[in-house]
Amino acid sequence: MSAARRSTAAPGRSTATSGRSTATKRQSTATGGSSTRGRSPLGVDLRRRLRVVPGKRVDLAKIDPSESFGHAKDEADELLEAGRLRLESLQERLWASKGGSLLVVLQGIDTAGKDGTIRHVMTAFNPQGCSVTGFGVPTPDELAHDYLWRTHRSTPAKGTIAIHNRSHYEDVLVVRVHDLVPRKVWRQRYDQINAFERHLADNGTTIVKIFLWISRDEQAQRLQARIDTPEKRWKFKRADLAERKRWDDYVAAYEEALTRCSTDVAPWYVIPSNRKWFRNVAVAEILADTMDGMKLTYPPAEEGIESIIVE
Repeated sequence: MSAARRSTAAPGRSTATSGRSTATKRQSTATGGSSTRGRSPLGVDLRRRLRVVPGKRVDLAKIDPSESFGHAKDEADELLEAGRLRLESLQERLWASKGGSLLVVLQGIDTAGKDGTIRHVMTAFNPQGCSVTGFGVPTPDELAHDYLWRTHRSTPAKGTIAIHNRSHYEDVLVVRVHDLVPRKVWRQRYDQINAFERHLADNGTTIVKIFLWISRDEQAQRLQARIDTPEKRWKFKRADLAERKRWDDYVAAYEEALTRCSTDVAPWYVIPSNRKWFRNVAVAEILADTMDGMKLTYPPAEEGIESIIVE
C-alpha cells in the first residue's frame, strides 16, 4: 500500500458528472422545495435499516452481503442517478452556506469496492469542494506523530466534503490483526476514536462511516478477476493472498470496531456489497439523507437585487 494520498481538484465546475443523464423530471425532484429527502420506490429506509445501532453488538455472519431489500438491478441506474442529483444539489447548498462540513469514511476488506464506490457515487460532488484521501502504510513523518494526526489534518473545512478511503480505523484493524502494537495500546483506541469523532461533530462536522461488507467467496472471485484480466493485474499483489488467510481475524476486528464505535454523532452503516449496483444505490441514498438532515439552505441574497436589470 502507498502512503496517504490527498487529491484536491482545481476550482471550477466538476467534469465528473459529464455524460450523466439530466432528465428534467428527476432533476426537478432532486432540487425542488426545501427538502431533497427521498425514498426508494419500495419505501425502504436504507439509512435506518443499515445503520449500526449504538451499543448493539455486530455479528457480520448474520448480515447477508447479497441482500438488496427488494431492489432490482434493472432499476439501479435510475435510482443511482436520482441519488447523485440529490447529492449534487445538497453539496451546492453546503458550499454556498458554509453550513458545517461532511466527513465520509469508507472501510472494507480487500476488494470490497471502496474505489468503485467513490467512482460511481461521489462523482456527484464538485471537486472544488470535495477532497479524497487514501490512507495506506504510514510515512515516517506520520509515524512520528500520534496515530490520529494524519486523519485530523485531512478532515473537511466548513462548506466542504472529505472522503477517506481507509481511515483512522486502520489503527484498530490492520494494526490489531498484525500485532503492530501491544493489545493494551490498540484496545484504548476505541474510546480515543469516539472522543475524536465527538470533537469533530461538536465543531460542525457531520460524519458518515460506511463499511462495505462482502463474502469470502465474493472476494475470491474479485481477486481471481484481477489475475485473469490483463488490465486489472496491476491491482493484484501476492500479499493479498496472505491477507486473505487472515479473513476471520479481520472480521473479528471489524465487528468490534463497528460495535464499539457506532455512535449517535458518528454512526456506522454496514452495506451489503456483493452486488455492486446495490452498494452504489445504498451509499448514495444514505449520504443524501444524511446531508438532507443537515438542513442546508442557500445564504440570503443582497437586499433589493431582484429589481436589478443588467444592461
